[in-house]
Amino acid sequence: MSATPLASVLFVCVHNAGRSQMAAGFLAQLAGDRIEVRSAGSIPGEQVNPAAVEAMRKVGVDIAGRQPKLLTTEAVQASDYVITMGCGDACPVFPGKKYLDWALEDPAGKGVESVRPVRDQIKARVENLISEIDAARQEA
Repeated sequence: MSATPLASVLFVCVHNAGRSQMAAGFLAQLAGDRIEVRSAGSIPGEQVNPAAVEAMRKVGVDIAGRQPKLLTTEAVQASDYVITMGCGDACPVFPGKKYLDWALEDPAGKGVESVRPVRDQIKARVENLISEIDAARQEA
């Protein structure tokens, strides 16, 4: 397998503590090193949402050691796909990038039971994204 990833993906939400961290965790697990994964927030939180950590742990994905990061122009420029999850106009736009907006409920302040459906929606969307990236690379 090539050492060069097929694509790079940046997941962005406001606090980079829940949705974007779960999406990054799923993409890293499901795609391995085939796709480069980043996540960031327009106003990063102090820690990853404990309910998101627990919900992901229940499906075998460990995001406990992750730390929210500030969204930078460089991270957007270095990514092929920029997936926003409620960051509004805070995300810079550059030509040549594929932008997707995933309307997902914000799990902030909610318990594991409330986070689980969001987690499952994210996993389905990440699986579709991987299929889309694979198909695009086969057509190229």
